[in-house]
Amino acid sequence: MQLRHIPCSVKATYRPSGMDVSGGQSVYPLHHCKTIHLVRHAQGIHNVEGEKDHSAYLARHLFDAHLTPLGWQQVDNLRKHVQTSGISKKVELVITSPLLRCMQTAVGVFGGEDSTDGIDVPPLMVTDAGDSNHPAISSSNCPPFIAVEGCREHLGVHWCDKRRSISEYKPLFPAVDFSLIESDDDVLWEADVREKIEDVASRGIEFFKWLWTRKEKEIAIVTHSGFLTHTLAKFGDDCHPDVKSEICRRFQNCELRTMVIVDRSMVGSDSSVTDYPGKNPSGEDAPSDVTCATPDGLPN
Repeated sequence: MQLRHIPCSVKATYRPSGMDVSGGQSVYPLHHCKTIHLVRHAQGIHNVEGEKDHSAYLARHLFDAHLTPLGWQQVDNLRKHVQTSGISKKVELVITSPLLRCMQTAVGVFGGEDSTDGIDVPPLMVTDAGDSNHPAISSSNCPPFIAVEGCREHLGVHWCDKRRSISEYKPLFPAVDFSLIESDDDVLWEADVREKIEDVASRGIEFFKWLWTRKEKEIAIVTHSGFLTHTLAKFGDDCHPDVKSEICRRFQNCELRTMVIVDRSMVGSDSSVTDYPGKNPSGEDAPSDVTCATPDGLPN
């Protein structure tokens, strides 16, 4: 029997038995992956002072720092990007750190249009929330928003990283879900103890594991530079050094990077919604399996 020639655009190269032939690539089922859009908050008042003098982060007047006017411009620019790129239509959930600058960034980038009278839904943000001088932001035609303590900034000592009580936030961000935060007051931040870097990273790893308990497959996360830096440093050791560097590169204010996280452990074991079993309707199709063979003897 003569087998037909199978053309190939990639030149085959001999490799000894046992050698890795994947070229550094990996294949994973889509339903064991999530797409995450990681966003660092826009410029806050603490960034302006801290970049001039790092000791300014100790100042009490920077408590729960809010965005600067430049920060709001950065938010507007990123909002235009997520809309023109199509990201805004794909995101199923927005997770935000429960600090003012992150919530302002999150609702400004991924929220609905400016809130208007006559719309019977609570706004994501009320007018001038957190000294923003910004109109209210609607919760219409946008994904749900939840605040999560696990993606907060490096805890302790720096007053800009201490949050307000949840009862203070709720009137400012009526449509943000705070139900996952157990304590009204900030019981995590300590004035004289700075969280260890390894503890920030461990908290970040637990946060990423928690993402697998969510049903959403495409999630935006608005968080902080320190949290991202220390958490992402734990990933990429099995990659090319340039990929590792890309993963770990420090985030700028209001920078967005899209990444894919892969579940190798079957924690996210939901079945695929896109796979198709084939051979439907069921029935014998032996002739095609037998006659259409490739040089390796497998069905075509």
